[in-house]
Order: sequence, then structure tokens, then C-alpha cells
Amino acid sequence: MDSELYYLLCAAAIGAVIGLEREYKNKTAGLRTMIMVSMASCLFTILSRQIGEVSDDRIAANILTGLGFLCAGVIFKDENRISGITTATTIWMVAALGMAIGAGYIALGLYGTILVLLILSLLTYLEKMVEEFNLIRDYKMICHYEQGLSHYYEQLFKQYGLKAKHVLQVLKSDEIILHWNISGKRQRHDLLVEELSQDPRIKRLSF
Repeated sequence: MDSELYYLLCAAAIGAVIGLEREYKNKTAGLRTMIMVSMASCLFTILSRQIGEVSDDRIAANILTGLGFLCAGVIFKDENRISGITTATTIWMVAALGMAIGAGYIALGLYGTILVLLILSLLTYLEKMVEEFNLIRDYKMICHYEQGLSHYYEQLFKQYGLKAKHVLQVLKSDEIILHWNISGKRQRHDLLVEELSQDPRIKRLSF
């Protein structure tokens, strides 16, 4: 088997393994995306070695430039929450692994793949453990307007041992929209949600 074909197959395998993990977690960039990114990076790296007049670093730089546009397409901002950063950095890493394979560093590519899987899988459980002690949520409430309502809820958050940052307050006729960024233990969040869900002044609650 030609070494170039072998490198492409290895790159496809690496992309498939990481892509399956992303697909299993229902992320934006899944199996096919990771395979294509890994194979494309590998192929461009192989071509940069074969084309004598063009320096290797120029083609590598162009790969990174193209990845910048691709990664930007999977990052989304929703109010005060940003999502897709892990997916974008995973695409970046898969491209780097594909380049390593294309340059002939098979072992480096395999070790890198193992580390990526460990980070994406095992650290998820560590994050959940951290969230038990410091969970951050955005609470948005639409309430019947009452004087001093915002201050009342701020005191309520303190009673539950939660730290609240007032993000937004909008008054519309007989309604008031309140938005907080609140951090604290998950158990205290659950108790707070239970009380807020029984508050007759709250017309709509989201977090």
C-alpha cells in the first residue's frame, strides 16, 4: 500500500473515532465533519511535502486560515451564553492530528487522539462534579409588576446562598422582565426553582 494512501486511511480513522464521540453527544460537527477535516488536513500536508517549490509552512498556514472560518461557523451566542467553543476547538485539534499524520508522525497522531478522547469524555464527569458545587445559570422571569420586586428576589437568592448578578430589567406596562446570572450549589438551585415555580407573581420562568 502506498504511504500516502496509508496516511489518508489513518487520518480518516482518527477523524471517525473523534467524530463518533461528537455524534454520540449530538454535537454540531459530528462523524462526517471530523473525517473530512482530518483527511483534508492530511492531504494538504502530503501535497505540501510533494510540491517542492512551495514551502511547507505556507500550506500549513493556509490550512489554519481555512479552519478559522470553519470554526467560526459553529460558535453561537445566545443572549449571555456562548456555545460551540468546544466543538470549534475539537475541529482545530482534529486538523492538527490530520496534519501530523500527513507529515508521517503516525504515533504522535494516535497519542493525540487518545488524549482528545480522554479530555472530551472523562473531563465531562469532572465538570459535572464541579457544577454540583458551583453551577451557573441564567434565570429569566416575566412577572406582574410590583414595586420593589427586583429587591425581593435578590434577597431570596441570598437566603438560598446563591450569588446573583443582575443582568437586565425591563418594564413593559403591567409586566417586568427580570434577568439574573446566578451561581451556587446545584441543590440550592433546585430548591430555588421549586419556590419560584410556586410564586403566583411569576408568569414565565426560564433558566
